[in-house]
Amino acid sequence: MRKISAGLGKFNKVIAISLPVVFSILLVRMPSLVHQELSPPECRVKKWDISMSLTAKNQNALTQKQKAPLIQRLPVTCCQGDSSCLDEVLYGQIPDKKALLSAIAHSLQYLQSANAVAAYQNYQVAEITRDRVLKSLKRFRELLLKTHSATELHQAIEREFVLYQSVGQDTKGSVLFTAYYEPLYAASRVPTTEYRYPVYRLPPDLNSWPKPHPTRLELEGADGLQGAKNKLRGLELFWFRDRLEPYLAQIEGSARLVLPDGTQTTIGYAGHIAYNYKSIGRELANDGKLPLQGMTMPIILDYFQKHPQELNTYIPRDRSFVFFQENHGEPAQGSINVPLTAERSIATDKSLMPPGALALIRTSIPFVNPTGKIKERIVSRYVLDQDTGGAIKGAGRVDYFLGTGKLAGDRAGVTVSNGQLFYLLLKSKNK
Repeated sequence: MRKISAGLGKFNKVIAISLPVVFSILLVRMPSLVHQELSPPECRVKKWDISMSLTAKNQNALTQKQKAPLIQRLPVTCCQGDSSCLDEVLYGQIPDKKALLSAIAHSLQYLQSANAVAAYQNYQVAEITRDRVLKSLKRFRELLLKTHSATELHQAIEREFVLYQSVGQDTKGSVLFTAYYEPLYAASRVPTTEYRYPVYRLPPDLNSWPKPHPTRLELEGADGLQGAKNKLRGLELFWFRDRLEPYLAQIEGSARLVLPDGTQTTIGYAGHIAYNYKSIGRELANDGKLPLQGMTMPIILDYFQKHPQELNTYIPRDRSFVFFQENHGEPAQGSINVPLTAERSIATDKSLMPPGALALIRTSIPFVNPTGKIKERIVSRYVLDQDTGGAIKGAGRVDYFLGTGKLAGDRAGVTVSNGQLFYLLLKSKNK
């Protein structure tokens, strides 16, 4: 669903894309890269890293020229008192299994499709097959339904599963996490003096457009209002009140719209022109307008609220452009063409990672505390890999779907942390 990166993130349309993860780095989010320490020393980040001996063993066994994106290891045994090792929210005062079970059902649907058969036919990690992923997910669902605590579930996984850990961006398992969401905007089906800035349908003749394609600037003009004068004429789908909103919808790859009569609808990724996304946050930093270190989406948005005239300078620097389709209220979808589930769907590089598979992420995620402030804490979450993104490239990137609306957007805008990514597969004897 998000990102122009096809699917939820999908710039490379090698895979069927449905909701672009449009550029999985929401503009620019530069990480602080500082891990919050847990009290017991043995529970700090290195416990979750890939050991050098395991890396050497894995790479020596390869017959491929390309390095393996995943390395097999046993599940991590939780340290005493380390609650961040467990997905405790599943068994809280109000058990939250429903969302995860829904995401599992969507992945099971995908894994039994012809698209999944094709996707796994030449998957580069030989022991990760569609059949094994499918059986692993079914068994995990059984365990999820019959266990009564996060500890009990974790112990069952230790007995029955092995983990395939992403080698990350440093071969030690370090993965950069960002987050994305489905924005909620006011919009109109017709242009008015209030609603002036359009998003566009996919041109029916896009495949015949000569390359290089027209850039964003050439398609819609510096002010975003010139589309009717060129190739975009007649392709207007909805109009927005704010210059920045249709652009952010392109970054997220989808949006939920509230129309003037109070009804709602949704739009999703339909295609893009042949240019890579360029972060306007990084452009601001390059021009000395904002410091790159610590830059987040709220900082970028605040800058443009104070300097709205500069939108016409910086948005055109991103030559990429995304087209939409109306989805009539349907939820945001990922690149494997299933609905995304808030807090339970992730986007990864689908040229490397197994689509639809069950994963465990461990990273620092922002939450809203009782006072309404956003605070980070290290958590483990079972998720389904159901999307991809244009900026989600390599084994060291994950984009975490946080849902719909302002709160999800506020959290997504400040999500940037290093962590680890694991895929859960049944042990050979249990396959």
